Amino acid sequence: MKNSVEFKVSGRMALFTDPLSRIGGEKCSYHIPTYEALKGILKSVYWKPTIVWVIDKVRIMKPIQTQSRNIKPLNYGGGNTLAIYTYLEDVEYQVQAHFEWNKFRPDMKKDQIDGKHFSIANRMIDKGGRQDIFLGTRECQGYVEPCSFGEGDGAYDDIPELSYGVMFHGFDYPDETGVNELHSRFWNPVVRNGVIGFIHPEECSMRKLVREMVPNPPLSVGLNEEAIQNELD
Repeated sequence: MKNSVEFKVSGRMALFTDPLSRIGGEKCSYHIPTYEALKGILKSVYWKPTIVWVIDKVRIMKPIQTQSRNIKPLNYGGGNTLAIYTYLEDVEYQVQAHFEWNKFRPDMKKDQIDGKHFSIANRMIDKGGRQDIFLGTRECQGYVEPCSFGEGDGAYDDIPELSYGVMFHGFDYPDETGVNELHSRFWNPVVRNGVIGFIHPEECSMRKLVREMVPNPPLSVGLNEEAIQNELD
């Protein structure tokens, strides 16, 4: 099955938020992109409930640089407050990913057509995505274009290993796990010669329950005109 894609994403700044830095209302970016942020970029490029995107690798193309900015975010009780956000500056990544069929959406079984979603996803990458691309947060605009993973020179190609501590990996959503709970996942990433090889979400051993969540997706009837008429009635 053809289901693998490769693309480059870049931007003037990025904010891959460390949850620990948000306790005081300020945000500080991780030095490397999170699995969930890259998955969100791909879902902005092309997504349907039939598929689940899985990030395989990301390659860091430019040196890791940070910049701090004074921000006046909104208070929940009204008005503004003062905060300092630390962003990554001038980022560029090569991403390799693939999609899998969402086995918890049996109503989309007829849409599991080999080659269809692969072709559409690559066309959307060529066009820069279906929706706006963000690098972590909305103020960090990103740009997507096709590439061959591994081409060109990366900033950390000659560094054998950079180890990071426990980092946020992503969320387990009920419509992708079949469990009526939202969990956050964590892992220990290692950058080897500029490349991070992500583990599959099912391989993450560190999880934390966020809250109970019951999926309520809209009913998919596809091209079944009789089902559409029943819905209207």
